[in-house]
Amino acid sequence: MRIPLSWLLEYAQLGADGAAGVAVGEVARRLTAAGLEVEGVEQVGHDVSGIVVAQVAGIEELTEFKKPIRYCRVSAGDAGERQVICGAVNFAVGDRVPLALPGAMLPGGFEIGARRAYGRMSEGMICSAAELAIGDDHSGILVLAPDAPLGADFVEYAGLRDDVLDINVTPDKGYALSVRGVARELAIAFGGRFTDPADVGLPGGPDAIDAVSGEVYPATIEDPTACDRFVLREVRGVAASRPTPLQLRVRLARCGMRSVSLAVDVTNYLMLELGQPLHAFDRAALSGPIVVRRARPGERLETLDHVLRELDPQDVLIADSSGPISMAGTMGGLATEITPDSTDLVIEAAHFSARDTARMSRRHRLFSEASARFDRGVDRELPLRASARAAWLLASLGGGELVPGCTHASVPVPPVSVQMAADYPDRVAGTSYGRDTVIGRLRQVGCAVSDGTGQARQDQAGQARQDQAGQLLVVLPPSWRPDLTDPSDLAEEVIRLEGYEHIPVRMPRAPAGRGLTGRQRMRRTVGRALAGSGYVEVTSSPFGSAADADLMQLDLADPRRRAPSIANPLSQEEPLLRTTLLPGLLRVLGRNIGRGFADLALFEQGLVFLTRPQGQRVAPMLRVDRGPTPAEVAALDAALPEQPLRLAVVLSGDREQAGWWGDGRPAVFADAIEAARGVLAVSGVPYVVRPDQLPPWHPGRCAALYVESGEGTQWLAGHAGELHPRVAAAFGVPPRTCAAELDLSVIETAAAALGPVQAPVISSYPAATQDVALVVADTVPAAEVQSALAAGAAQAGSDVRLEDVRLFDVYTGEQAGPGRRSLAYKLRFRALDRTLTVQEASAVRDAAVAEAAARTGATLRGAS
Repeated sequence: MRIPLSWLLEYAQLGADGAAGVAVGEVARRLTAAGLEVEGVEQVGHDVSGIVVAQVAGIEELTEFKKPIRYCRVSAGDAGERQVICGAVNFAVGDRVPLALPGAMLPGGFEIGARRAYGRMSEGMICSAAELAIGDDHSGILVLAPDAPLGADFVEYAGLRDDVLDINVTPDKGYALSVRGVARELAIAFGGRFTDPADVGLPGGPDAIDAVSGEVYPATIEDPTACDRFVLREVRGVAASRPTPLQLRVRLARCGMRSVSLAVDVTNYLMLELGQPLHAFDRAALSGPIVVRRARPGERLETLDHVLRELDPQDVLIADSSGPISMAGTMGGLATEITPDSTDLVIEAAHFSARDTARMSRRHRLFSEASARFDRGVDRELPLRASARAAWLLASLGGGELVPGCTHASVPVPPVSVQMAADYPDRVAGTSYGRDTVIGRLRQVGCAVSDGTGQARQDQAGQARQDQAGQLLVVLPPSWRPDLTDPSDLAEEVIRLEGYEHIPVRMPRAPAGRGLTGRQRMRRTVGRALAGSGYVEVTSSPFGSAADADLMQLDLADPRRRAPSIANPLSQEEPLLRTTLLPGLLRVLGRNIGRGFADLALFEQGLVFLTRPQGQRVAPMLRVDRGPTPAEVAALDAALPEQPLRLAVVLSGDREQAGWWGDGRPAVFADAIEAARGVLAVSGVPYVVRPDQLPPWHPGRCAALYVESGEGTQWLAGHAGELHPRVAAAFGVPPRTCAAELDLSVIETAAAALGPVQAPVISSYPAATQDVALVVADTVPAAEVQSALAAGAAQAGSDVRLEDVRLFDVYTGEQAGPGRRSLAYKLRFRALDRTLTVQEASAVRDAAVAEAAARTGATLRGAS
């Protein structure tokens, strides 16, 4: 939020001597230390000079040109009269205007000089609002008020010279989206006096603002959960076309808001100063009583941005008998907006539900200054005061008549009371503040503090007295701080106002000898293995939508459809947590292909989120003054979705590049399976590969990978293969894109069950290799034959080890027979204590072939 320093200093005194001698850099430093980060300070108007308030004494119309040109005689007070060429026609003789004399400097370093134009000598320039950087209107000259002092320095008169603070307001500090909130923090930071702008400029004083009148437009609240306070006031006979005062326009411009009209400018000005969004309706466009309610099925509303919006039943609306007229706390409707012909105005101020306003603005992708404040919570006591001041300003500036009283619809809201031990901030920060300091800081932010007996302890100066008898404080947060609901919130206020730099720093000692966890070691090992194979690691978004399951062609009963929903999603398009890594990874793949990278091999390691069978529980609120107990950690884990660690890879384009060495090779489903096999190999767990069918993979090119748990059981570790063509088309990736997804949590558990990895015994004797070709039915997987060969060699009862089995050829043809194929394997044998003879290797080979024949019905090729 952008705020001029001069506006803050109207309500915040910087110490006993005021602002004298305090640099703007020190102001920025102290606000940042208090938790309001000042991202920048812009000096505006400091480079502007040589502009005076002048009066138009005569106008000569130059008609020989195609466009309107005026030769004006302008009186500049002590500077005398000047002749100036001007192309604008929105001023007349007698009007007072800003005149840049020769030698004047405009914003941006633009210097004005005397020059000849249109056959006349122009001695300066009459300025528009855009040329003075106080608005974007350059269609006409800035006409000043008739009582503007003739010959005065325009920079001083308009207050152009200022320092503007750009403050990053975090979501928990909605009160700081106003001059009122920042000025309060500034006064606390410097120990000065604070004047509440909510108490200034109230017609009849603070005691008269809640008077209810039957003459004001009627209103009611239909849904108390959406709005608990709604105030209307009326101003009649307003000249809506009257100009906004110059000083008000300058402040709006410094805050980054453009001037629209008197009614809009007044409501925006008060929103910036007080933090209370306001809206003005054209009374002539209203019909029937106003009611605050939820949207009804089929309702629509054209908002001020000329967009016709389909309303959701959860939307909070302001409506009359004709239907919706405003999206509450977000944007008004076009049918009731203020026009130059509007004379009777209805001013609305309300306290809407922060949650409902936030969801509505995100649902419609409609973000406004008003919704930004309602999202974070506004002061419930402000609608009466802000609307009274707005009505009074419109009546006085627009020449209208203020209708006495107001319409006030309200729902009782119980006050928030927080009990906190007096030493709780001490325990949280690890330092000693003392009871008096805690109570004093809480009172500075506006809290009412009493002891546990309900008796407020204050002396005549309003300061808390030390009393060791009562250690429990009862705190009533102020209405402008809806974020203070917990003892930890109160402790944070004390700590930040005392200064985060005073919190002692103690470096924790890391326990020696533990190193990386098993999961960390596995992630690093897997990442290095895939990177060494040419894969690039990426990180995709953990959020998704229900449409992802449809794009992946998942069955309706597939558990991956039961994704946990987010209570407050960043985007309504992605309200769910992911149950699989593939949708996000495929979007990354498609984005890179769209940018010209056709040959890609990507992988990602990340958590997925699975809904527990018994449903989700409410997570406990953990204390912050100590670490959680094992029981609290277990309760927290039970309330969260299951979060297994997954690995996914995707491949597209060429797996091997073409070059002088020959042609390239496109990525095929076998490459995805091989990537999964490589991950399992470096994990050190035995595994088997079997054909399977599971969306989103192609039913004929999908493999399931199982790991052995060490207890004779097998656990499903994941799938790999080629994506179904419809899935590839749905995600916009090329046909025959391949993918794999493995559950690293299952692999890690299996590795832990097998115990520590034992280093293999290395033999110094040479290996003996033999080839074997087996004919099997074409429905028998090659991996099953390979597993049978390994099992047969192990059961041979010999000290000869089968070190490796590798498939190197597949033959289908007349010699294999119909419905059959020949699989050729290379077997590598070795002994630890000798060089193997041909007879020894052949004996183990024959045992392996016999086991393969028993399990799969294989026969030696060429055997009768």
